[in-house]
Amino acid sequence: MTLPTKVKLVDVGPRDGLQNEKEPVPAAVKIELVHRLQAAGLKNIEVTSFVSPKWVPQMADNAEVMAGIARQNDICYSVLTPNLQGFEAAKASKPDQIVVFGAASEAFSQRNINCSIADSIERFRPVVEAAHAQGISVRGAISCSVGCPYEGEIAPERVGLVAKLMKDIGVDHIYVADTIGVGTPRKVQAAMDAALAHYDLDHTAGHFHDTYGQALANTLAAMEMGVWQFDTSVAGLGGCPYAKGATGNVASEDVVYLLRGMGIDTGIDLDALVDAGQYISGFLQRKPNSRAATALLNKRQA
Repeated sequence: MTLPTKVKLVDVGPRDGLQNEKEPVPAAVKIELVHRLQAAGLKNIEVTSFVSPKWVPQMADNAEVMAGIARQNDICYSVLTPNLQGFEAAKASKPDQIVVFGAASEAFSQRNINCSIADSIERFRPVVEAAHAQGISVRGAISCSVGCPYEGEIAPERVGLVAKLMKDIGVDHIYVADTIGVGTPRKVQAAMDAALAHYDLDHTAGHFHDTYGQALANTLAAMEMGVWQFDTSVAGLGGCPYAKGATGNVASEDVVYLLRGMGIDTGIDLDALVDAGQYISGFLQRKPNSRAATALLNKRQA
């Protein structure tokens, strides 16, 4: 077991966390959330997605949000661009990184983006080429890496196949995503191992949802393999429109609390992060979906 001495977190709350909210979240609130995250020490923030507002109306203000951020030079601002049209729309906002996503499940790929896994990867090829031509790196997420709402358990070989296809088209970093949060540590390690056959540790990361309360355990299991980069979501925001019952990504506050207790450096101010989560949760009129944030807020009141 070789635990990393530092861990990089990408907060996906502003994009992955808010995209399924039924009521509109104003651009000003999203911008303020990004500002609070960067003030807390987050150096990697997934801000928005450039997708059709017909499918994801919550992200229709993508350009306005990107334009409104007071950017800092040492922060990577990423956006999701599922196709070339999305990338062309995103280009003017000057993202530092773009995100594409393929699934390890054929059924999920068909329901989510209406095409096969192989076709989805080919759709990303011109996106990757266009991004690299602009000096923009590309992050690729493999959805449903351990389980699918339609197919059930996913074999690690499927994860390896998608990782290889993404490597072949030039995707720079791969993210193994437990989209519906059904993974347990050994299954997550098997999926991660399949991805590591094609990407090294510096270019492989985890993205774990907490539907069954396993996300922290899965994070630690991945860290035991040397993985040191993870997606998290402030206040545990999020879900998946194609997976009923799936909760948000693992809460950033919970992961930072875990890492801080293990003496692993993140460079993130936990109290300021809790404040950011409380801010957006207050707007959404619900409590943060983070055990650590809840405990720390209760302690403050006491």
